[in-house]
Amino acid sequence: MNAHHIYRAILVTMIAGVLGIASDMTVKTNAFANGNPAAPAGSVNDSTEKSPAEKASQGRRSSLFEDPFADEMSNGAPKEDPWEKFNEKMFNFNRGVDRWFLKPVATGYDKVLPDVAQIGIRNALTNINFPRRFINNLLQLKFEGAAREVLRFTINSTFGLAGFVDFAKISEGIPESDEDTGQTMGVWGVKSGPYLVLPFLPPMTVRDGVGYLFDAGMNPLLYVGIFVDGATGVGAGTFTLNAINERSLNLETFQQVEESVIDLYSAVRNAYLQNRAAAIRE
Repeated sequence: MNAHHIYRAILVTMIAGVLGIASDMTVKTNAFANGNPAAPAGSVNDSTEKSPAEKASQGRRSSLFEDPFADEMSNGAPKEDPWEKFNEKMFNFNRGVDRWFLKPVATGYDKVLPDVAQIGIRNALTNINFPRRFINNLLQLKFEGAAREVLRFTINSTFGLAGFVDFAKISEGIPESDEDTGQTMGVWGVKSGPYLVLPFLPPMTVRDGVGYLFDAGMNPLLYVGIFVDGATGVGAGTFTLNAINERSLNLETFQQVEESVIDLYSAVRNAYLQNRAAAIRE
């Protein structure tokens, strides 16, 4: 099973986490389609053993750029998943939520709304989530990425019709610089902690779970209710809309995952940890 198939498997659980922090569920399959992520567990790797001298010569990276997963993973798979029994039960529960609720709703939604409109909604919600990306780029000292985010937000909010059209990317070729608080904590040396699956939430580690809370607090829509009477449910409603919209855009991908992956729980876990480690190294 190649890396692209494994990363698709992440989508299954991330989509099943619809009622939680769904604003962070935008699918980034292009990164795996065009890149070359670490090989998943069970794939063929260079088994040549390095000598002690060669290992020592590699040195130790500074804590700022140290991979927090380095001492927790081996050959793309976690050394331990101490809460595996609990996690697997929660994983199956989330799949049930998808099977009996999210998939039927997304299927009907897909019949009513054309893909171009769904992509527009995805773009608009991504544009609204600008503060998270901007702040975390700054905290990671990625000033070029922060500047790109300011440009993207300004261009898309005006010429992009409030963000429904990703005009910055289409016309100006300015890519998104997606960073979150979990990545920021990892860059500054905070260890990931155990892998964790909770009801209605995407897969995470303990560190990323804390990061999700901070990221959710940066979503401007959460504060609409403070200024607009009767709008206290805007944030939750937007998260749910995002989840249904993403599920609708990936109905075929989900089906392919179910047909091609045998041990879905392990595939999602390993791919998630690989993807997070790669994001922190960038």
